[in-house]
Amino acid sequence: MPRYKLTIEYNGMPYYGWQRQADVISVQQALEEAIEQFTQHKVTATAAGRTDAGVHALGQIVHVDLEKTWTTDKIVEAANGLLRFNEHPIAVTSVEQVDDEFDARFSAIQRHYRYRLINRKAPLTVENQRAWWIRFPLDVEAMHEAAQELVGRYDFTTFRDTECQAKSPIRTIDKFSVYLAEGNAAIGGAGRTINFDISARAFLHSQVRSMVGSLKMVGDGKWSKQDLINARDAKDRKACGVVAPPYGLYLVQVDYS
Repeated sequence: MPRYKLTIEYNGMPYYGWQRQADVISVQQALEEAIEQFTQHKVTATAAGRTDAGVHALGQIVHVDLEKTWTTDKIVEAANGLLRFNEHPIAVTSVEQVDDEFDARFSAIQRHYRYRLINRKAPLTVENQRAWWIRFPLDVEAMHEAAQELVGRYDFTTFRDTECQAKSPIRTIDKFSVYLAEGNAAIGGAGRTINFDISARAFLHSQVRSMVGSLKMVGDGKWSKQDLINARDAKDRKACGVVAPPYGLYLVQVDYS
């Protein structure tokens, strides 16, 4: 069976996350049903990352095995046509045929997430549910400096959802940058867009949103950098700060060797 690698983007708000579930709609279900409609056989879509409910993707990677060979253009055209017809905010941006050893999840060597926060007094309109709105000023430099205390190999129990199913809380964060987006302005009015860019081979359930929420507490002066370090070293979920909402988080890119 030929295997295909799909790059997809989606608005995560209508879905209960990536993974197929019994009684609610997921991104996986919507994509599989679209592909099954034109291939006329059952399909299982395996993703690089199981994004949570409300989380968006700009560069999610998926692989599927099909019963016959299709041109990559046909897969893009057919899948997008059916997704659009069924009013799913999901798009297949590219497709390539790969060998059977490629696995969207296990072949990945790096995952890159971006969290978007908009810092302004006025509530969001155009960017509503596309970024986290924080009304009061935040110290971007303090957040970036504190974020470097999360770079490296640590026990991230504090920043791990209590229902996380990973066998180990140990993860290695390779990069964590907090900075003003180019132009320093939010779409839709005055304000600042602050990006949190995080890279690692793998993440724990809710880890990125937990870290961003705790850094926001550094930015608004409720926590110091040492408070963040203490929370990290506590290895206790109760030591976590606020958890950032899902709609500001984007899976941007997945790297393969």
